[in-house]
Formats: sequence, structure tokens, C-alpha cells
Amino acid sequence: MPSTFSLRTTVLAAAILFSTAGVAIKSSSLSGLELAATRSSVASIVLFALLPSWRAFWKWRPLAVGVCYANTLVCFVVATKYTMAANAIFLQSTAPIYVLLLAPRLLGEPNRRSDYFITAALMLGMALFFVEVDAASATASDPAFGNTLAIASGVSMAFALMGLRWLARDAVPGGEDPSGAAALGGNVIAAAACLPFCLPLPALAPIDLAIVGYLGAFQIGFAYWLLTRGIRGLPAVEVSLLLLAEPVLNTLWTWAVHGETPGNWSLAGCAVILAATCTRVLAQRGGD
Repeated sequence: MPSTFSLRTTVLAAAILFSTAGVAIKSSSLSGLELAATRSSVASIVLFALLPSWRAFWKWRPLAVGVCYANTLVCFVVATKYTMAANAIFLQSTAPIYVLLLAPRLLGEPNRRSDYFITAALMLGMALFFVEVDAASATASDPAFGNTLAIASGVSMAFALMGLRWLARDAVPGGEDPSGAAALGGNVIAAAACLPFCLPLPALAPIDLAIVGYLGAFQIGFAYWLLTRGIRGLPAVEVSLLLLAEPVLNTLWTWAVHGETPGNWSLAGCAVILAATCTRVLAQRGGD
């Protein structure tokens, strides 16, 4: 078993790769659908090659969950094209709101008292993005539309998370990984759903080819490979805390490269969502 430091470094490396989605998406001249289709196409090939236990994505249960994950992938990419990268990632991070509302009925898992306070904070954070919608800019042409798609991404992510939990209950150690198969299936479905609306693809400039290759092979494919190895020897709470680097770094990268600075109300929403998520993760360690 690798050392704890090595495992933490592996998970953090995955979070850093995940966090580069916003700056890479905004650096491409491809449309949101074109980028979603090509990114997921490359990711499907990489995940299929790297993770043999994920290859049974064609079974109905992983496919059902994969549909939810595919919607998350597509909505996030398109949202990032239309709104600030910070808005897209933090609004997607409100998925726990919908998990709280639906998990008791769909999974039979009761909520804890602290969940209601955290969810109320997440709802407040989400509402702050719409107090004063950010002005349109060169890298965020329609923030209101993008914010709406980001919320849709959060809703579908909630269903994907509950689906992954449903699949994990029946996972057999050392056998097929139905949760991983759903992740692979989600990329296959996203690519298949978007490609018909993008064909024929435009001639890709070298920068676009590089961005698509990076997003599919590294930002999704290699990052998931790292994550599956890092989480094996770390507590779930610690993994969750390390992955909180993603939304923070996502915002920093797009600010540094594209000069994107969300408005004050959006920044306040980011801060509230980050604080609520961090509090929820730490509460898991100490219980109620």
C-alpha cells in the first residue's frame, strides 16, 4: 500500500486536473456542444484503455446512471462557455440540495439534522448568483443562461451521485466496477448525444486539437485514473476535503489566464457554497 502522503498527493493531483476544465474550455474556439462531444469521445477511449474494470458500461444499470452523468458533463461544458467558470463550477456544487430532498425516498437513507442547515446555506449561496447577474463579457456571453445550465448540471449530478451510491451497494470487490462503468458510460452517451448536432465538425485549429486532447485524456481520463487509486487508502472525508481544491483553483486559473472576475454577489455565492461544503465534509468526521 502506498504511503498516506503519496495517496494524498494522488488525489490532490486529480483535483488539480479537474480544476483546469474552466480555463481550457474558455480557451477553445469550439462551441459548447462541439467541445462536449469531442472531450467525451477522447475521455471514453482513455477510460476504456486505462480501467478494464469499468468496461461493462453497456449493462442497463450503469447506463441508466450514465445518462445522468452525461447530462452533467454536457451542461457543465456549455454553461462554462456562457457564464463565468466560477459560477459554473460552484453552481454545479449545489448538487447536495437535491440529494437531501430525494435520497430518503430513492435510496431509503435518512438525513442528518446538520444536513438541513448545510443545504439551507447552499440554497442561499445559489440564490446570491441571481441577485445581480454578471455582465456579459468576451468569455461569458450570456451569464444568466449559463447560470441556469450550471444549476441543471447540479441537478443531474445529484441524480448521478445517488445512482453511483445505488450501484456501489452491489459492487463485488475485485470484480467489475459498476460505478466506474457508469462514469465511462456517461462519457460514451455524452459523445453520442452531442455528435449528431456537431457534424460535420469544423476544421480544428492546432490549439483546439490540443485542448480537446488535453480535456479528454488528462482533465477527465488521467484524473479519474488518479482518483480511483488515491481513494483506496484514504478516508472519504479526507478525499472530499482534498477535492475542494477543484472549485477554488478553477476560479483562480480562469482569473489568471482570461481575467475573469465574477461580480461581488457571485463571489459571495462562491464563498457561501465553499464554506457550506467544507463544513459538511468536516461534520462527517465528527458526526452530529
